Amino acid sequence: MKKARPHFETARLQLDKLSYVDSEFFLELVNSPEWLKYIGDRKIRTTKDARTQIKKIKDNPDGNYWVVRLKDQLIPIGIITFIKRSYLDHYDIGFAFFSKYGGRGYAFEATTAVLRDVLMNKKHSLILAITVAENTSSIKLIEKLGLTYWKNLQVENDPLLVYSTKAADLVFSRELQP
Repeated sequence: MKKARPHFETARLQLDKLSYVDSEFFLELVNSPEWLKYIGDRKIRTTKDARTQIKKIKDNPDGNYWVVRLKDQLIPIGIITFIKRSYLDHYDIGFAFFSKYGGRGYAFEATTAVLRDVLMNKKHSLILAITVAENTSSIKLIEKLGLTYWKNLQVENDPLLVYSTKAADLVFSRELQP
């Protein structure tokens, strides 16, 4: 997949492609307790490390990252990803938000905006999402988006749950039909 749309807006949020100006935010997010617990330690300790990781992300034609900001204040609150991982046959949708912004529907709103664009692209017939069993908040959101449990997967000794859906079966896909 070529790099996806660089900017989205929803009623409450603005999503922009991850850039070097987001280094401080990215550093804080990847070292947040939730990220470390559910996603893992990426060994990003400095702003320079964050910039190096952002460069890798930007150079990967199969990786798309958007910073999610509160529209009225432009405060970064999380990230949405759409990535083709080497161990998956299809792209997966991902999200990570600071816990203080949880429970307000921001992750659903932002993820839906990205997935709507994916549906318009029509290049993706199957969408995946991965998480760990302990991340019940992510599982609830993944299921709310219309994905269902598909299988377990072992990646570098980490057990992951894989969820999937046909793009046409996504909860909001009916809204896109003429």
